[in-house]
Amino acid sequence: MAWARDEMIDGRRKTGRALRWGMIGGGQGSQIGYIHRSAALRDRYFDLQAGALDLNPERGRSFAAELGIAHDRAYADYGALLAGEAARPDGVEVVTIATPNNTHYPITRAALQAGLHVICEKPLTFTSAEAEELRNIAQLRGLIVGVTYGYGFYQTIEQARALVASGALGKVRLVNMTFAHGFHSAPVEDLNPAIRWRVDPTFAGPSYVLGDLATHPLYLSQVICPDLKIRRLLCARQSFVASRAPLEDNAMVLMDYGCGAFGTLWTSAVNAGAMHSQKLRIVGEQASLEWWDEFPNQLRLEVQGQPAQVLERGMPYLHPEALADDRIGGGHPEGLFESWATMYERIACAIEAAQQGDHARLAGIRYPDVSAGIAGVRWVEHCVRSADKGGVWIDYR
Repeated sequence: MAWARDEMIDGRRKTGRALRWGMIGGGQGSQIGYIHRSAALRDRYFDLQAGALDLNPERGRSFAAELGIAHDRAYADYGALLAGEAARPDGVEVVTIATPNNTHYPITRAALQAGLHVICEKPLTFTSAEAEELRNIAQLRGLIVGVTYGYGFYQTIEQARALVASGALGKVRLVNMTFAHGFHSAPVEDLNPAIRWRVDPTFAGPSYVLGDLATHPLYLSQVICPDLKIRRLLCARQSFVASRAPLEDNAMVLMDYGCGAFGTLWTSAVNAGAMHSQKLRIVGEQASLEWWDEFPNQLRLEVQGQPAQVLERGMPYLHPEALADDRIGGGHPEGLFESWATMYERIACAIEAAQQGDHARLAGIRYPDVSAGIAGVRWVEHCVRSADKGGVWIDYR
């Protein structure tokens, strides 16, 4: 086992205190709710004090009690939570929104208008116009909006970002992205209400896999290659399970970055037999990088004419910015909760910096902010527009 760096992992806090935190949605039986709580509470950057956890108020209050939330701070709905907490001198400062897609915009808007920082599930909104409005409100009020692209905080992603920035790959030529699982290759939503809303345009919005899956590797590509900007794209999408139409369960996207680089993305819920299959490959003039989320501890570096290398997380040869996120030392597996916990930690730091008016510190914190949310929404809009025109190139604007 590689414990050479254990003395550097001391677990010291990066903020002065825990933020008073509330949850909207994410109640009993919610997988994503459990992930949010596990990540936010892991390092005590957040203190869960209030919640509107369920559409069924009594069920929500019962579960809130199990989580240690006081009865008078377990609310029937988000409106009651915002009003009740605003009336308290010790009211929550930040809320997480873990509800179906169609509620993200109105709840986020109401929370920002109530003066609260927000951590929202993606997609942030259904339209970029709505997302831009939220950004304007947040900026006017000095508030943070975090969007939960939780895969972007593995050490190996930070290492890939550093390698591209260093020029180790040479000029980037190709970005190949995949997020294509097989768990919905049959109409599983017929028997599972938790999946059913994801394929209903009323709740899910204008897309299924493009918004639900594809925006994750898209965000990773933007983290690793921040200088690549989409100039135009072409999208074709299909509904192999016919009852899901007009929403797609499979899609292909081509992206022209306008600088000689080209991107491809395949996203699917009908890739029969595949477990998760979120992969990202960056091809440069001199070398390539490849990351697969089922093996998140490894980053594959392939330099032309040399044997392929597998870079392991937690090792002293990694870039300092990658090692700065190390939690458990080399040789131990790092998983989704670690990445989410790092995301929550950074959002907490951003909130504290905003509260203190420390703009220099805030500018140095990378987290999935409201602009990341807007970028995801905007990308989906363009994909849908291209696909609905028969799969044609459209300018990115």
